This record gives sequence, structure tokens and C-alpha cells, in this order.
Amino acid sequence: MEAILLAIYALLVWLIFIKFKLLPWTTPWKIGVAIFPVVALAIVILLLNIFAPTTTDVRVVKYVVPIVSGVRGRVLEVPVENNRPVKKGDVLFKIDPVPYEAALHSLEADLQSDLARVGAEQAKLNEMLARLPDAESGERQLNEQLLQATGQIGSLQASLDLALKRVEQNTELAAAGAGSRFDLEQAQTNVKELTAQIATARAAEQQVREKLSGRVNGELATVAEVRSQIATAQAQVKVAQAQVETTRAKIVNARYDLDQTTVIAPGNGTMVNVMLRPGYFVGGVAFSEVMTFVDTEYQVFALFNQNELHQVAPGNEAEITLDTYPGHVIKAHVDSVIWAQSQGQIDANGNLPQTTFNPPPGQFPVKLVVSEADNPLFLAAGARGAAAIYTEHLSIIHIIRKVLLRTSAYFDYIIIKHHISLH
Repeated sequence: MEAILLAIYALLVWLIFIKFKLLPWTTPWKIGVAIFPVVALAIVILLLNIFAPTTTDVRVVKYVVPIVSGVRGRVLEVPVENNRPVKKGDVLFKIDPVPYEAALHSLEADLQSDLARVGAEQAKLNEMLARLPDAESGERQLNEQLLQATGQIGSLQASLDLALKRVEQNTELAAAGAGSRFDLEQAQTNVKELTAQIATARAAEQQVREKLSGRVNGELATVAEVRSQIATAQAQVKVAQAQVETTRAKIVNARYDLDQTTVIAPGNGTMVNVMLRPGYFVGGVAFSEVMTFVDTEYQVFALFNQNELHQVAPGNEAEITLDTYPGHVIKAHVDSVIWAQSQGQIDANGNLPQTTFNPPPGQFPVKLVVSEADNPLFLAAGARGAAAIYTEHLSIIHIIRKVLLRTSAYFDYIIIKHHISLH
């Protein structure tokens, strides 16, 4: 930059004093001509570096996605070519889907079997639930039977007492010759029948009491048994439902694996390192890259010294020149200054944000966003160049920076190489 300014100044001096002789070439003018560029150049350079800083370290970076296979299998098709553009959703390669289709069909059959099991277990549960009211009503029936048996015993006991009294009376009458022998025998027969009936009623009462005495946790044994069967049936239903959910989860994974047999482009970009061919067996290893996707989207970073950034703010106008486009100035603006880099890291656990490359010590990257007019311009990943940022202060000197930037951009047309002849 200094050489360009001095060349312009020397041209003006030559035109004024030598060519057109507008001023005399005397000793005072010679001293002034010699001192002025030193002072003026120092002031201009100082102001430019503060209010219109520039850098020759501009880098274009792009997102790179390693393409790996999510499943194992034999590659059937690779429709993409190396270093060719792709669109989002384009097929990159296909893996033999037959094993994964078979696994999916098997799991779908297992799901139908599991659903049938759930239906059967639910039917058993419904049957047990239907038996519970009957079991509970059985307790009420036993209580009624106990009351009936107790009442019957009381009635029969009263009849027996009356029959015994009649036997006693008929015995006295028969002994006195006043009674009938038949009546005595009839009364004795009634006593025997009533005694037998009471014994039967007491046996029935005892049986009912025994049934009512058999309890589990305060419930009748039959009711407790039905409730236990219901709990078992409910557990079996839950087990069957859990198996259904497990099988469904396996089906989801199987469908995902089947989908992974067709690998598609994650976005718009270019495929590089495409060495995969049909017949190759991929292992489904996470870090086993088979090709590389370079995204069309890019980011531009310009590296500045720390003391050049104190006037830079987001939104400031910027201009970029790249070696790949000699003579072309790309309009942009400042997105942000990344005030962190790996050199400032103390804690070894966790890394500070990095811009995909390590900035030189003492410099911070400034992210630049290309304007909409120049956004369609293809910027190669790894392209290098220069940039200038125009702050909001002392905008009059921005013209000098713009002239210098454009002049240096045209110098990019000059290619200097050493040609060596081989004999």
C-alpha cells in the first residue's frame, strides 16, 4: 500500500515540477517535497489502519460432511460422480436392502402374534372379572343359607320338644290303660324323625360356617382366589402389551435401518473423494467415511490484529478481493467479531468456539457476510484474498482505502512463476 501511495505522489511531483513546470524546482520545494510524503503517509496510514483496517488474510471456508454408511451391507449402486454437484435428496449410493426387508417382515409377523396374545390375555382377564360378581354374591348366599339353617334348627328343636312331651304323655296314658299304643308309637316315630332332621340341619349349618370361616385377608377364600386370578391375568396382559411395544420399537428401528440402505445428499453441494463402487461392502462404522460432501454454503473470515478492531462493529461495510477473481471487488458487511480463540483457552475440558481453522496468535477472525448481489458468485473452499472494513468514522478516507484495494485487486492478474527447463 505504501509503495502505491508513494508512486502516486511521485507521479504528481513529476507532473507538477518536471513535466508541466507549474512550480519551480528550488531547494525549499525539494525539502518540502521530501518531508511532506513522510508525514502525510504516516498520518494517512495511521488513520486508514484505525478507521478503514485492511488485511491480506481472508479465508473462504465451507461445511464438509463426511458421508458414512449407517448400516452394513453390499453396495448395489453409486449414481454420483466425483467432483460433481448434487442437490439435497439426491441418491449418493444404495446398499442391498433384502436382509433389512426380511428383518422388517419378520418383526411385523411377530407384532401380529403379540397382538393376538394380548387379545387372548385380555379375554382371560374379562372372564375373571365376570366371575368376581358371582364369587361375591356366593358369600351373600352362604350368609342367607346360614340364617336359614339356624332358623330351621330352632323350628325343629321346638317341634322336637313338643314331640318329646307327647311321648311322655302317651307313655303315661298307655301305662294307665287310657291311651292308645298307636299314638305312643307315632309320637316316638316323630321324635326320631325330628332328631334326624335337626342333625341334618346342624350338619348343613356347620358346612356353611366352615365355608364362611375360610378367609384370606378378610375376604372369602373363593373371592380371594378369583381376585388372585384377576391380578395374574392383569399382569399377563401388561407383559403381552409390553412385548407389543418392544416389537413396535424394533419395527421402527428396522424401518430406519431399511431407509439407511439408501443414502441421500444432506444438502446442495459437491461430492468429492467418491471412491465407492458397486460391490464394495460397507461396515456401518460411524467414522468410516466413504465419500465427502462439500456444502454450497460458505463463510468468509478475515483475520485482523487485535488493535485494528476497536472501531469495528457489526453492520460495517466491507469489501473483499480474492485471488480467484482478479480485479473483482466483492461487497460485504461485518457480521461479527469472534472474540475468542484457542490461544485464550485455560480449561482443558471444553474448547472455545473455533472458525474451522486456528488463527495466528494475536489475531481475531471477523465474519463477513457477502451481499445479495455477489452471493451467487462461486467461492471455492480455501480461497484466499484481502479485505477492508469501513467503520462509521472518518468516512472521507474510505475513498483512499477503496482505491488501494481495487488497485491491489488488479495486481492479482500478475502471475509470477519460475520456469525451469527440463532436458
